[in-house]
Amino acid sequence: MALNPTDLFDIRSLLSEEERMIQDSVARFTDERVLPIIGDAFDQARFPKELIPEIAAMGLLGSSLPEKYGCANLNAVSYGLICQELERGDSGIRSFVSVQSSLCMYPIYAYGSEEQRLQYLPGMARGEIIGCFGLTEPHGGSDPANMKTVAKKDGGDWVINGAKMWITNGGVADIAIVWAQTDEGIQVSSSPRARRASPPRTCTAR
Repeated sequence: MALNPTDLFDIRSLLSEEERMIQDSVARFTDERVLPIIGDAFDQARFPKELIPEIAAMGLLGSSLPEKYGCANLNAVSYGLICQELERGDSGIRSFVSVQSSLCMYPIYAYGSEEQRLQYLPGMARGEIIGCFGLTEPHGGSDPANMKTVAKKDGGDWVINGAKMWITNGGVADIAIVWAQTDEGIQVSSSPRARRASPPRTCTAR
């Protein structure tokens, strides 16, 4: 049997029929919708936001989360195949999907209240609410132990002060999952419509 140069270990033979179907559909999307425009988008220094409704309609946002929240309830292999095919087209597109799915939607699902899940996840699955993940800082990179951002309780609110940068989806996000130091240690906060203070990239949220 001739070897497939893009699948030397014949991984595809181990996939279920559903997994192959998912891989093929995302591969077609990448070939037909991503590759023809991504070079121009790069030259124009823009993210192709026009693809978000199509990505959402295919069920690629929060794909492993339950259908109750408007998600596809796919297995981890399917999610990996989705990311693999999108990465083949463009790392930025794959980053958009994985940050939305793994770093924003999953924490809300795993650690948020049911009210928060119902408030945010369906809209995020439809691509109507975009999330970003605020961990990386200018002085220490993606190192939570070296993080300087702090959050302090003010009545029923949290006041967050600090600097974040290199935040995927940050320029288009509606909601931020923000890492911060508190009196009780490192915590993560979900902060919609965070107010930007001066200097740039310093975020104060209530």
